[in-house]
Parts: sequence; structure tokens; C-alpha cells
Amino acid sequence: MTPGLVVIDTGSANLASIRATFRRLGVPAATTRDPDVARRAARAVMPGVGAFGAVMARLTESGMAESIRERVEAGRPLLAVCLGLQLLARGSEEAPAITGLGVLPADARRYPRTSVVPQLGWNRVLPDNREGLVREGHAFFANSYYVDVACDGWTPSWATHDVRFVAALERGPQLACQFHPELSGAWGAALLDRWYRAC
Repeated sequence: MTPGLVVIDTGSANLASIRATFRRLGVPAATTRDPDVARRAARAVMPGVGAFGAVMARLTESGMAESIRERVEAGRPLLAVCLGLQLLARGSEEAPAITGLGVLPADARRYPRTSVVPQLGWNRVLPDNREGLVREGHAFFANSYYVDVACDGWTPSWATHDVRFVAALERGPQLACQFHPELSGAWGAALLDRWYRAC
């Protein structure tokens, strides 16, 4: 049986909080390390709390990296959270020798030396498309790196922490958030509900 929603076990720390948020929405979410399960699932979530290089290495070694690439390239429902968004990029200044998933023509950069890092707390999110999945509001961020370009074919939302950066990218049933929707109260829960139903 094909699962309706799977949370990909990337070895990161926020698996439980994401599953708990979906459970409160009445949506059961299984956790998987199996690339075939992630490939077949109706919807998949790629969470991320951790180091770019270590998580990317685990995804590559397990075969999960190719499964995620296939989902994105096929336009199948995917939610990427925090480091998950950065992993979709070509690479990151956090681990210059490590290649990312490469489905976004962008690189993750570190905030300027004068910035407080990590950015830890609430920040205003401003979507380019007010009728999309992401609505204007405040979300919880925990990041030292960011993507700063709006990728072709993806609709961006923006936030500012000394520099303007991408808070989220969406394309059909695919949503990549630099913030943590599962930690963003009622606003974040409503976003997850919209994403799930839009799929």
C-alpha cells in the first residue's frame, strides 16, 4: 500500500515535531529511510536540522538523494523544511566540497559576519503571490545559511535578517521553506494544511 504522507528520515532532529503537527491536523505520517517508499508515497516531507555536509552524505549513501531528485523533477508533492530547502540547492558555503541535490539553480550562503547567527526566532514572511500556499505572516526561523535568489519556475516568499533572503519557494505541490512551519504556531499549521490539501 502506498503511504499518503512520509517524513524522510534524514538523520535530522525535527522529525518528531513535524509528525506531531500533522497528527494534530488529523494526518498520519510515517517515517522512512527507504528510498522506494519515499519515491512511491503520495506526499513526502524532507525535514532538516543539522549540517549540510553530513545530511547530504547520508542521503547520498542511502540512495535517498536520487529518490528526492526524481520527486522534484517529476513535479510530485514534496515539502522541504529549513536545511531541506538548502539541500535542494547546488551546494552551500557551509560545506563547499559537498554537492547538493542540485534541483534549484542556487547556492546557500552564510549570513554576513556582522549578523547574529543563527537567526533564531520569529521573522516576517512576505510572499510574491498572495494567493499561493504561503501567506503573509510571521514564521519561526533557525538558520545560519540562506538562499538569496528566486529560481525560475518557483514563486518566492521573502524575509530579511540584515539581508533579504528566500523564506520559501513554491511550485505547484512542491514547497520549500527556510522557516519551520511546524514551529510557527497557527500560521504554520494552516500552511501545512493548505499544502497537504493542495496535493
